Amino acid sequence: MIHIIGNNNSVFNEYIAEIRDEKIQKDSMRFRRNMERMGEIMAYEISKTLAFEKRETTTPLGIATINRVKEQPVIATILRAGLTLHQGILNYFDKAENAFISAYRKHHKDGSFDVQVEYLACPDINNKTLILCDPMLATGSSMVLTYKALLNRGKPSHIHIVSIIASTEGVEYAKKNLPENVTIWCGAVDDELTAQAYIVPGLGDAGDLAFGDKI
Repeated sequence: MIHIIGNNNSVFNEYIAEIRDEKIQKDSMRFRRNMERMGEIMAYEISKTLAFEKRETTTPLGIATINRVKEQPVIATILRAGLTLHQGILNYFDKAENAFISAYRKHHKDGSFDVQVEYLACPDINNKTLILCDPMLATGSSMVLTYKALLNRGKPSHIHIVSIIASTEGVEYAKKNLPENVTIWCGAVDDELTAQAYIVPGLGDAGDLAFGDKI
């Protein structure tokens, strides 16, 4: 199942436009805030798919019965680009456990690269709902390798992949290499992927735009 939030007219599209805009991108604080906002919207949409149960809440005047989320998800992010998106999701699932994964592109002299997963901090995810977020789904290889690394902490009952900008190639790679109990949530899907695996028109390097250039 793939949901493309930007295909529906909403304020979400304003935030996508701003994170893509090369002039507005110069304001890193606004870039981070827009990523966080979109994470909040994605969390709201994901919440509609979760299991709910009736619970009683005591008010000053009586008892209210309210449908509430049965079990909090685990939110996982790929460092460092995913941190602001992660925060937006965590703002809505504020009782969730969290996982952090260090994955990066190791470039070779011939222009090719491998994705390396170096660090993993994660609670038990067995039979839990896992939300795995990374702002960009380019080739899809980072997401697939991260998912496989997380399986060392258990097998989730369902996985929600959250990316703001994806490539058509990345979505297809994820569909082929991830299990059926995966739902992909994207803000927008762009058709072109360069030889260096950058999405076009995309937005550039989300990590650099949020936190500054890396060496």
